[in-house]
Amino acid sequence: MKNGISMAAGGHRVSIGHAELHVEEHGDGPPVLLVAGLGGSGRFWHAQIADFSREFRVILHDHRGVGRSGPGPLISNAGEMADDLLRLMDVLQLERVHLVGHSTGGAIGQHIALRAPERLASLVLSASWAGPTPLFLQTFHMRRDILINSGPLNYLMVGTLLATPAWYLRDRFKDTQSFFETRMAEFPGLEIELGRLNAVMSHDLRHRLNEIRVPTFVIGARDDQLTPSTMSEELAQRIAGARICVLREGGHFCPQTVTAEYNAAVLGFLREQRARDEGDETWRSTPQASRAR
Repeated sequence: MKNGISMAAGGHRVSIGHAELHVEEHGDGPPVLLVAGLGGSGRFWHAQIADFSREFRVILHDHRGVGRSGPGPLISNAGEMADDLLRLMDVLQLERVHLVGHSTGGAIGQHIALRAPERLASLVLSASWAGPTPLFLQTFHMRRDILINSGPLNYLMVGTLLATPAWYLRDRFKDTQSFFETRMAEFPGLEIELGRLNAVMSHDLRHRLNEIRVPTFVIGARDDQLTPSTMSEELAQRIAGARICVLREGGHFCPQTVTAEYNAAVLGFLREQRARDEGDETWRSTPQASRAR
C-alpha cells in the first residue's frame, strides 16, 4: 500500500482511515465522481463509463461495507457517507470535482454542497430528493419489512420492480437467481443494509437547500416510482439557479434504462461547467438544458 492506496483486480483499494473503499478510474480530464445510490456499488454506472471517460476522468467507488469495499462502522445517515467521500477525495488528492449522485448519491452530494462547496465544480442530482413524503416513507418501510421477513433475494426483486420499467426487464429477466447473481454476491448483510435504509428514510435537507450555491443540474424520469418526478421538481425549486430535465421514461434506474438520453443530458451540463471553469465563453451559445416533454 502506498499513500493509502493498494491495487486490486478491476480497480484499487483506498484507505480512508476507518475503511478501505474499492475505487475505479477511467479516462482523463476534469474529475467526475459518479456516486451510486442505496445499492452502493460503482457497477451501477457501467453504462456511463464509456461516454463520460472520453472527456472526463471518471471516478467511481463502492460505498463503505458494500460490494468490493471493506467493512467499517455501520452507516446510519447520508452525512456519514458524505464524510467518506470527502476523505476519499483527500486521499486521491482531488481538490475540486464534478459530482453526479444518483438517488442516495444525490443526498450525499447535497451534504457536500452545503458542507464543502469549494470542493464541487458542479453537482448533478439524479433521481434524488430533498426530503421524504408519506408515500416515500411507506415505500421504504415496506422494502425494509420485506428484507427482514422475506430475505435479500425478494428484497432485491421488489426494489427492481419499483425501480425498473417492465419494458426494460422483459427481455433481460430470465430467472431470479441469474439476474441477481452479482448483486447477491455483493449484498452487504442485513445489519448494514438496514442502516443504509435508515439513511435513506432520514434524509431531509429541505430547510437548507436554499443555501446551495454550487451549479446544479437535476435530472429524473417522469415514471420514477421510488423518487417521483415531483421530488426532482422540488429539488430544482429549492436550489437557487438549478436546472431540471425530466425524461419522458426510464424509471428510477434511468441511467441504465434510457442511457443515451440520460448521458446526453448530463454530459451537456458537465461540458458547460467545464467550459465555464476553463474561461471558454463558447459555453454561452450551448442550448440550456430544459424539461423534457
